[in-house]
Order: sequence, then structure tokens, then C-alpha cells
Amino acid sequence: MSTTGDKILDTALSKIGEKSLFTKELENALERNEVDLVVHSLKDLPTTLPPGFTIGSVLKRENPHDAVVLHPKHAGKTLDTLPEKSVIGTSSLRRAAQLKKRFPHLDFKDIRGNLNTRLKKLDEKEDFAAIILAAAGLKRMGWERRISQEGGCSVPVAVHTMVKDSQLYLTGAVYSLDGSDSLKETMQTGIAAAAASPEEVDEQVQRVGVTASKISGEAQDRAERLGVDLAKLLLSKGAKEILTVARQLNDAR
Repeated sequence: MSTTGDKILDTALSKIGEKSLFTKELENALERNEVDLVVHSLKDLPTTLPPGFTIGSVLKRENPHDAVVLHPKHAGKTLDTLPEKSVIGTSSLRRAAQLKKRFPHLDFKDIRGNLNTRLKKLDEKEDFAAIILAAAGLKRMGWERRISQEGGCSVPVAVHTMVKDSQLYLTGAVYSLDGSDSLKETMQTGIAAAAASPEEVDEQVQRVGVTASKISGEAQDRAERLGVDLAKLLLSKGAKEILTVARQLNDAR
């Protein structure tokens, strides 16, 4: 099925002005009972799901990193060693903001299309010195050899989670569009790996659009509170101001 995001390829995602760019049409089909389930890239889902919808399953985690794919003429180089003002392609404000902070000598330009289209634009033209893609997508397509370096998409925010020794670690960050200003914090909470009780499984407790039938309701509550607490911490340190300016600058482009 084709979605709004698939059809509009001449405009930056952050400029289209709609949410659910890659999910709305599929969700409409699900609501009309034309399909039984839909599969999304998790980053394409909006932060709030429509009423009655839930994330019923999540695949085993793939490599969560971003990947640098270099133009063939720059083989062997890295973002550090690319020439001054080299153009890097990405459709993500978050990726561009993070990279501008780390590599101020580079320029960044929007690039749209599926993996095949983006790689063709990179290889057959001289517009880009490199493009930034999800390592997971390249791996699943069997194109790992193209990875030259390991590194929502419409807002310059980032989040990373890790579970270790029954502790859930959550890192969140916000960035200005040029990467000059940023906030980054990590918090943790205990989530004992206790199985959910039969009562909880029967109720199919839904929290923020996620149904977790094998995780206790108490552990899910702690995980949700952790996300809220981390958001509040970032807001208290000025995250709202950074994002407000980022939105204004993006709208003015």
C-alpha cells in the first residue's frame, strides 16, 4: 500500500505538515476490516495512536544505530575526513541536528525516497558525498556492505533504551536545528522480569498504545512513569524552548 509519505517525495517530511505520514492509509484499511494487521517501522508511528489501536507485537531488536553510506569516490573516508562543505543527505531533522553538532564542517541536504532510490541518487550523481540511513534497514535488505560508518524523524529529539540486570535505562535528548544547543539526560528504573498474572493478561492492559501480555502491569507502569519523568526533567532544563525555536526555524525555511 502507498501512503502520503510514499507519494510526496519533493518535500521534506518536516514540511508536509501532517502526522502519520507513513501509517494513516494502512490504519484506515485496518479500521475498515480490509486487512487483519499492519506492519510499520516503529519510528514512523506517531507518539499517540488512534483510539482502539494498539502495538500488539514488536520484532526482536535490530541494530538501532544510524549508518553512513559514502559516495563511491569517497570510499575509505569517514565523516571526520570528508572535505569541507561536503553535502550529507538525510530526511531526518534529528539526524541532521546531531551531525551538525558533531561535524560542523559538513553541509546537510534533504533526501527522500526508499532505500533503492536514495542509494541510486548517491551513486549516480554528484549531489551527495554521503547519506545517512538506518543500519537496520540496510541489514534487512542485505546491503550491510554499503555501511561505511555506525552512527518520529520530523522533530530533533532522540531516545535510546537499554535493559540490563532488571534495570531499564532511558536516555532522551533534544537538539537545536544547527546542533549548537542540546540537552541529554539518562534515568533508570527497576523492572523485575515477573510474568503478568492471569488477571492482567485477560484484561490486556493497554498503556500508551502498547499491549504487553507477558510483562506485569506494575513493570509497565514503572516504565511509563520513567518516560514521563525523563520528559519532565528535560523540560525543566529548557527542552521546550529549544524545540520551540527549532520548529520556528523549520517553518521559516
